[in-house]
Amino acid sequence: MEYFRSGLKSVLGTPQPGSQPTGAETVERLVNRVTSSTLLDDRRDACRALKALSRKFRLEVGAQGMDALLQILELDCTDCEIIGYALDALCNVTSRECFEEEEDRVNVNVGEQFTEMFVKNTGNVSTVLAFLEEYDFRVRWPAVKLLTSLLGSKPKEIQDIILVSPMGVSKLMDLLLENREVVRNDALLLLIQLTKSNANIQKIVAFENAFDRLFDVIREEGYTEGGIVVEDCLLLMLNLLKNNTSNINFFKEGSYVGKLAPMFQVPENVEEVGWSPQKVSNFHCVLQLVRCLVGPNNPVQMTSACQKAIRNANLLEALCNILMASGVPADILTETISTVGEVIRGNLANQEYFANVTAPSNPPRPAIVVLLMSMVNEKQPFHLRCAVLYCFQCFLFKNEITQLQVVQTLLPSSNAASLTTGQLLCSGLFSTDALSNWFSAVAISHCLIENPAQKEHLLHVLLAPNIGAQPVTLIHQMTTHLQQTLKFQAKISILMLLAMWMSHNQQAVQMFLSVPGSVAFLTAQTSADECDNNEELLQGLCAFLMGICVAFNDNTVQNYSRENLSQLIEKRVGIETYVSKLSLISRNEAYAKAAKQPQIKAKVSTDLLLEFEFCKLFKALESVIVNALGVQRDLSNGMSELSLTAHENALLLQYKELIREQDRRLQDMQKELTKSLDEKKHLLVQIDELKSANAQYKDENVIYKASFSNSNGADEKMKQLEAENCEKTSELEQLRKDQEDLLELLTDQDLKLNTFKNRLRELGENLEDSDNSDNDT
Repeated sequence: MEYFRSGLKSVLGTPQPGSQPTGAETVERLVNRVTSSTLLDDRRDACRALKALSRKFRLEVGAQGMDALLQILELDCTDCEIIGYALDALCNVTSRECFEEEEDRVNVNVGEQFTEMFVKNTGNVSTVLAFLEEYDFRVRWPAVKLLTSLLGSKPKEIQDIILVSPMGVSKLMDLLLENREVVRNDALLLLIQLTKSNANIQKIVAFENAFDRLFDVIREEGYTEGGIVVEDCLLLMLNLLKNNTSNINFFKEGSYVGKLAPMFQVPENVEEVGWSPQKVSNFHCVLQLVRCLVGPNNPVQMTSACQKAIRNANLLEALCNILMASGVPADILTETISTVGEVIRGNLANQEYFANVTAPSNPPRPAIVVLLMSMVNEKQPFHLRCAVLYCFQCFLFKNEITQLQVVQTLLPSSNAASLTTGQLLCSGLFSTDALSNWFSAVAISHCLIENPAQKEHLLHVLLAPNIGAQPVTLIHQMTTHLQQTLKFQAKISILMLLAMWMSHNQQAVQMFLSVPGSVAFLTAQTSADECDNNEELLQGLCAFLMGICVAFNDNTVQNYSRENLSQLIEKRVGIETYVSKLSLISRNEAYAKAAKQPQIKAKVSTDLLLEFEFCKLFKALESVIVNALGVQRDLSNGMSELSLTAHENALLLQYKELIREQDRRLQDMQKELTKSLDEKKHLLVQIDELKSANAQYKDENVIYKASFSNSNGADEKMKQLEAENCEKTSELEQLRKDQEDLLELLTDQDLKLNTFKNRLRELGENLEDSDNSDNDT
């Protein structure tokens, strides 16, 4: 506080006689009145004036008057009017906002500085919490505003104080029952701040009947048609449920899912009335609330139970109605598509329901077909297309029946008149729009996840590249398109689809290797010099696909057997270079982003490169490919020129360096051990000498006692000898402690020495085994 006062004097200067009093002088006089006046009316008037000045002269009021205001809260707690003035003044002083009338004389964040001073004494916060029990509007409302202001600057500290305060959270929850809307609404804002990133407070608030009270407020305000208060209630619910499995389970078990149903009712005349900005915000929060319950990051059993509860409450039906309704804003439609996806993800009953949803079109079409039409349409908004792909992925997730049905629409059929998912995906896969290529390739790849049967069925898909041309297989057409297209995003998507298709599928590898120029393209890309990040990613994917051709090769293609491909990689690319190119995938920023979550998160279309399931595939197969190349090298040419892989050579060098380092440390410890043993001998000798000296001193002490028993100086001599004796005894005790410490040190060093010897013996045996295997080779 003295820092601020001294700063004020340096900034404002010394007042001149006869001049108009400055703000600091006025504040100082008012503070003196607050602290020294015996009459309550005088203190109240001074406190009212401080509140009035606390916006314009915030620095002065905070520096000089905070202690006085806190004193008012403590001593005049029975007078609601003066307490209200004090709370309002403190709220202005600790506010993070800058007031228009405030004189800007300092560059520091004054509000946070004063908040830190206020919070240093945790009793101040407890005092403000106690005022929440006062029903008087002049006290309760300023107390709510002050706590909100404090939370804005020091959230962690205030959360901790409220958490340990008796009935602290309960006092705040009681404010939701306030019949004065301004207090209740500000209490909502306070609870939103309080429940951020604090699971313990979230649980307490939830179990204090927060959901019941919030739903009551939402109903009173008119559900999604209501104002910003509805949004605040939904935001508080989101805070309570996000990443909090305990509260999600409580929400489900408490039958609160059914209470969301009225919020999804869309009026029939919605096109005429339209969607107000506030309704869009409210509806967006409701959709986020549903996604909190069924998000893929939640435990599987909990997600499944919430999906079932949503279906039983007819929320899935309501979501699908909004999905197919007209006049829905694009951002709400996008969020609804993603929400439907997560509600059906991995839940067979919900997936079956969604499969039977029909769009109100002419002719009627399945909802999924209408959505895919939007996905491959380059005129549709980018985020909407991403949401459709995510919904389609969720539709296929752990659903072999739907995967089969989608693949069957790719096969020749007599019902060629109707538009199918397969036709849409094929058209998107080879369209001129690179983004459609990417969406379609990822969508098809999700039909093949953990489904070998569909990989086999897809091999029978035939396409006619041009009118009247001879049909070719889908894999042939994709490989040709890969070699011909100049669009980077299209190449990436085809390589990901081929990798998903060819992994664990020897027949697909055989068909790919039979396409002219396929291996030459991969070899040229893998052996090319590295350029920018995009080129590195493309080279890494080509190396990955080439490794799949080695790992899952059945040797039926004569020129590209396992052995031939392995030699090609070794001679044209180099094993070390190949492994380096392969690792470019996991080192790329796109890999780190895609591997985080199943939903696609991209701001612009150029950010769409890798995809979640492909990242999982690469993580599972990278070591398999490296091992497959190593095994093949063991079988070729009798290992006459290469006995170890590059990876094994690197490990061997590491082991050798480790042995050298351990040998150096062993020698150093042996030197320390020898030195310690010498010191131990020396100390033992000193101990023996001190013991002898001590015995001698005792004997001399006895003699002196007898000789000087009658002399005047006997007492002084006795004291001197006793002091010398005590000194020698303390030295002896110190030496004994030193000896014990040395013995412990020696024991530890012996243990370390034995450990190093054992490790050295094991490493030596490993090296001998390696040498023997080299000699045998």
